[in-house]
Amino acid sequence: MLEAASTSFQIHLKTPARLAHRYYNASSVASGPVLAAGANAPYVFGPDVWRETRIPLFEQSVPLTDTTGRLGRVTFGDSHVEGSLARLLAANAAYPVLLPILVDEPPEKLHHLRLHNGTIWRWNRALIGFEPDGRPHYRIEHRPLPSGPTMIDMIANATLYFGLVRHFVDHGLDNERGFAFADARANLYAAARHGLDAELSWLGRTVTARNLLLEELLPAAHAGLASFGVNADDRALFLGIIEARVRGGQTGAAWQREALRRRGGDLWEMMAAYCEGQRSGVPVHEWPP
Repeated sequence: MLEAASTSFQIHLKTPARLAHRYYNASSVASGPVLAAGANAPYVFGPDVWRETRIPLFEQSVPLTDTTGRLGRVTFGDSHVEGSLARLLAANAAYPVLLPILVDEPPEKLHHLRLHNGTIWRWNRALIGFEPDGRPHYRIEHRPLPSGPTMIDMIANATLYFGLVRHFVDHGLDNERGFAFADARANLYAAARHGLDAELSWLGRTVTARNLLLEELLPAAHAGLASFGVNADDRALFLGIIEARVRGGQTGAAWQREALRRRGGDLWEMMAAYCEGQRSGVPVHEWPP
């Protein structure tokens, strides 16, 4: 039940090896504002907690740490990655093995490394996959976002993430000299707690997630997607959904809170209305309360 309640929309981005650590760091920087725009889980087993309660719920449901006792198995980490993403995978040796399964495969398949890595749930996780011809590649798995409310909302959230990480890499905001890791980490938890009302630390100033997205990050995401070769119509469609959601303030979490208030606190009625909205395929910012 705890795992089901923590289910996320996990976005994968395959990267060139020489840039993988930069895209990983950029994913850390993007985590707070992207989550603020996509918050969708205010309730856990009834009580109203954070805008995105999955974040603390998952961290507390797997309360295991590395051998230093500092980092949990569900963690945002403690620093940017310098030089190579291989350093992050090497750091996995600090975690006790949860699945001591011996598999008789060639070492170059990296089965045991990949199995162990799968038991360490960083909010941004480094993955190794393989091409059809057997060549390995790096992927970044971005895990903070919730599933829902609708498919088009999820695609819009992914579009915002892809655009921002490309822009941050293009403009050098993917290391401690560009954007402090401590700020990126604080922003994730502020966004999870307060959603679009979160006060984020951004390049030496404090700004609400709503204003930051509207004034700076949506244009940045457009530029990043253009660098990826995404056409203008697709950029306008999906980032337009994010802009309308942010301007109106109706994320999935905000809709649930207002819908529940109007229904006198009846969670079953609220969930029935949520499922109806989800089946409609209409993005959440257009749902009636």
